[in-house]
Amino acid sequence: MSEVAAASDDPISSRSRIIAAAARLTCSDGWSKVTMGRLAAEVGVSRQTIYNAVGSREDLAEAMVLTESAKFIFRIVEGFDSHPDDLLRAIHAAVENTLVFAQGNDLLHAVVSATHGADTELLPLLTTHSESLLGTLKVVVQDRVDSYEIDLEPERIATVIDIVVRSALSHVMQPTATPRETAESITWLVARVLGRAGDLVASGPDVVVRPRA
Repeated sequence: MSEVAAASDDPISSRSRIIAAAARLTCSDGWSKVTMGRLAAEVGVSRQTIYNAVGSREDLAEAMVLTESAKFIFRIVEGFDSHPDDLLRAIHAAVENTLVFAQGNDLLHAVVSATHGADTELLPLLTTHSESLLGTLKVVVQDRVDSYEIDLEPERIATVIDIVVRSALSHVMQPTATPRETAESITWLVARVLGRAGDLVASGPDVVVRPRA
């Protein structure tokens, strides 16, 4: 059995390959040029296989965006897990990891460029799912933050998480500083709220978190 035939018999494998191919074509040529026929040729399957695996073109766009979103969530989790004993360091790492990943993410650049140009088909998708993504990210961050000892009421913690996630997302879409600078600014804000501003120290041009005793 050929590799293409084998892949077409595996719905999960076919779906993953189709979504990955759609992302590649979007990066190279823009979403408006991604047709089901062209995608089928790119992957080496029939058009019917494309429809069976991902549904409509709108479903494909949604799957592509959600798949990419999962990669951002992984960077956030990775940042928190690298500093299980210090919330400020965890926030700094999570924000910087995410923004560094965004900086080199071709699909994100293609989507942002499309929403500022003539190719606006993905804009409604981003608008529709932005609140869903925001909610998912806040749940992920809340889950990690719950493992730290924080002297704040739960509703205040939820407010801080909302501010941090919204600020980080805004810099993902429209960065105004380097990932490290943005991570430092957001960490400084959280440190002020937690009464830990004294734990931030200057190190050359950067502001770093002093290790906790």
